[in-house]
Amino acid sequence: MSLPPPAPTDAPADEPMAAEAAPAPSVFLVGPMGSGKTAVGRLLARPLRYRFLDSDAEIESRTGVDIAYIFEKEGEAGFRVRERDALEDLTRRARTVLATGGGAILLPENRAVLATRGVVSA
Repeated sequence: MSLPPPAPTDAPADEPMAAEAAPAPSVFLVGPMGSGKTAVGRLLARPLRYRFLDSDAEIESRTGVDIAYIFEKEGEAGFRVRERDALEDLTRRARTVLATGGGAILLPENRAVLATRGVVSA
């Protein structure tokens, strides 16, 4: 990623310009099912003053059913499509700690979205 050229200034060359703060990156937690991503994510979000999101909870909220039901009716492939769509949306939200599902990194497009939109921690 290249930065745009600096804006012209009227300040003399020997006076530094005030630096603008870069936007704080979101944090995406990945790991196996049951590894504590949700618990750690909630704890991490507090001192950062970030919102906490859980991709599985978001999918359940969007569909009105639990993950097990989605797997039963649509299979893993159907669930992964829903997960991909949720991650596409959730990773665009600023100042977020996101706990992903245990298999979220199985799809290359999910890995790319996570890696380019925030800090990934396992």
